[in-house]
Amino acid sequence: MTTSTRGAAKTPAVLVLEDGRVFRGRAYGAVGETFGEAVFSTGMTGYQETLTDPSYHRQVVVMTAPHVGNTGVNDEDPESQRIWVSGYVVRDPARVPSNWRSRRSLDEELAAQGVVGISGIDTRALTRHLRERGAMRVGIFSGDAVQDDSALLARVQEAPQMKGANLSAEVATTEPYVVPAIGEKKFTVAAVDLGIKGMTPHRMAERGIEVHVLPATATVEDVYAVNPDGVFFSNGPGDPATADHPVSVMQGVLERGTPLFGICFGNQILGRALGFGTYKLKYGHRGINQPVQDRTTGKVEVTAHNHGFAVDAPLDQVSETPFGRAEVSHVCLNDNVVEGLQLLDRPAFSVQYHPEAAAGPHDAAYLFDRFVSLMEGQRA
Repeated sequence: MTTSTRGAAKTPAVLVLEDGRVFRGRAYGAVGETFGEAVFSTGMTGYQETLTDPSYHRQVVVMTAPHVGNTGVNDEDPESQRIWVSGYVVRDPARVPSNWRSRRSLDEELAAQGVVGISGIDTRALTRHLRERGAMRVGIFSGDAVQDDSALLARVQEAPQMKGANLSAEVATTEPYVVPAIGEKKFTVAAVDLGIKGMTPHRMAERGIEVHVLPATATVEDVYAVNPDGVFFSNGPGDPATADHPVSVMQGVLERGTPLFGICFGNQILGRALGFGTYKLKYGHRGINQPVQDRTTGKVEVTAHNHGFAVDAPLDQVSETPFGRAEVSHVCLNDNVVEGLQLLDRPAFSVQYHPEAAAGPHDAAYLFDRFVSLMEGQRA
């Protein structure tokens, strides 16, 4: 990625998809060039949380909501220390942000962090194209980076694909750190950071959990060095088929029978640890309005998603695994994609979405309580 920030709002920009379709608009954020996987997010709010979600590493996010940036940028809502998206695509950026917490405009923040974007294009047409053709590689070019369309297409087609990408170690913490319990400490949890969002350990801390966040490279010995009552595997970017190390660590946790909870990438890791395969979705689930049914209760939740891969497990039968019986606990009502797994003979479960609700609905907050119940049961 190469960037500059001068005169972005008036600078022509070009978006080029790997299948040759081209969209022309104006630079938004930094001026330069960037590459990634083109995906779309259906959330109408929470763009700060989206931008700073490490799971979006190496992805160019297309916002389906037409107006973006209305509330500016504040210093309270980021989910990590930086913006992780490779590029940003909006239709009508706010001219003047308006919110009592706003500290600067969204385009100023994108420019300051070197994030190349494009505005003024038909994001509805682009989203329909991605739904029909699938997520694909893309490049955004503005300023001096703009060349002949054929030359830009060749550069996009040289960019790495998301399938086969091993990215979690690129976004995870390099040093362990502790998020203390809020109020009385009740449990200790070892959280393996595969791209964790800041609100996730906070949600556990609210329930009296002291969270030890460990690097993606943590070993089974590192996990148990904190004497955990439970182990958590976070969300994160990349292809789960490459995540052999986290899978091995999770299998070590399952062998010991420690209560285990995984979300998003952690769900895919549990699937692989149990012997299931994973596969790449055509265009993925991204946004804060995805309907999921909890099969254990029959309740339907509106949930926050960010995943382009899924677990290949049978929906309507109990499976035998090396760690006992397992079943699909949650399913997406739009397309029947596996959205959760649970073991019936050990205290372990996972979901494919983001129950920390940052940003997003709070329907799935009960999952943290379910994790607490597993640890209470184990202690008893």
